[in-house]
Amino acid sequence: MKRREIIIVSILTALLIFALLCVGCSKAPDTAGQPTKTPESTGPYPMAPEFAIEPQFDDAGDFSEGLAEVKIGDKWGFIDTAGKLVIHPQFDEVWTFSGGLARVLVDGTYGFIDKSGTYVITPKSSAALDFSEGLAVVRMEGKDGFVDKTGRFVINPRFDEALSFHEGLARVKVGDTCGYIDKNGGYVVDPKFEGSGSFSEGLAPVIVGDKRGYIDKTGTYAIPPQFDGVGDFQEGLARVRNGTKWGYIDKTGGLVVAEDFDYAMDFKEGLARVTVDKECGFIDRNGITVIYPLFDDAGAFSESLAPVQREGKWGFVDKTGRYVIDPKFDGASSFIEGLARVKQDGKWGYIKNPLETN
Repeated sequence: MKRREIIIVSILTALLIFALLCVGCSKAPDTAGQPTKTPESTGPYPMAPEFAIEPQFDDAGDFSEGLAEVKIGDKWGFIDTAGKLVIHPQFDEVWTFSGGLARVLVDGTYGFIDKSGTYVITPKSSAALDFSEGLAVVRMEGKDGFVDKTGRFVINPRFDEALSFHEGLARVKVGDTCGYIDKNGGYVVDPKFEGSGSFSEGLAPVIVGDKRGYIDKTGTYAIPPQFDGVGDFQEGLARVRNGTKWGYIDKTGGLVVAEDFDYAMDFKEGLARVTVDKECGFIDRNGITVIYPLFDDAGAFSESLAPVQREGKWGFVDKTGRYVIDPKFDGASSFIEGLARVKQDGKWGYIKNPLETN
């Protein structure tokens, strides 16, 4: 072969290799995390939902401690995981079981029942919260106190407002200021904050002036008030807002996820729901978009699935954004104890978690 021909062939070969490298290095379309239907040859998704309890209730709640509240007509009762009515609908309103007892409302007063439907604490208080850490908030004659599971006041009603115990302390309000008490009713943190929340992962949000920060269990600022809005710490991070945008901080107060979101929710199972331009998606703890924002609404991940709404219908996606159950329901909640409540044709029922049944 002549020298010129060798040079031409060499140039053409080099150009071909360069072209192939450019194709291999070109940026892929930014579609990571968007829900797609996986081809049947590569997996079983989406799956047909399997009803554990057929839609038949006018309203329903999530399962807790093996029972779920359901509404038939204008009264509430409870079913078990087989769909059997174990507590006949007879209450004006009910809440989930916590610590073996459920709060109920009858004729404007609150009481507590056990899992047989028997009153453990007869309805007599004007307000109440669920049992937490063995005690429940009840209101008598305009003041909040705490009762044990026999209905006996352990901490007499003397607060203008109280929240449930979390991590051994309860937030109480006296006049216009909030503090924290222990289970003996003694102040651990004196009332001095204009607003505050419950402890979570060792820290509680507080309001001073028009700013929010966090205190530890001694009442010392762990993160000085500096935010316009805050949430609880979950999985080591808390959502915070400055102006109209939300991001996430760690327990030092350092911003670990930039304030880029129109709204944000707590982390659950390593992912958090965020809203951008009225569409919902999910990010990981590094702020990386794992599921692209394209849903009209979405719930939190639980048992590896999250309920999502698109074009008026609800389905479920996994942590890659792939539909495990196509959107077909008029309402849906997260999976709890292996079941998720869904609404179909005006009635509520419960489907099984397909990841646990297949």
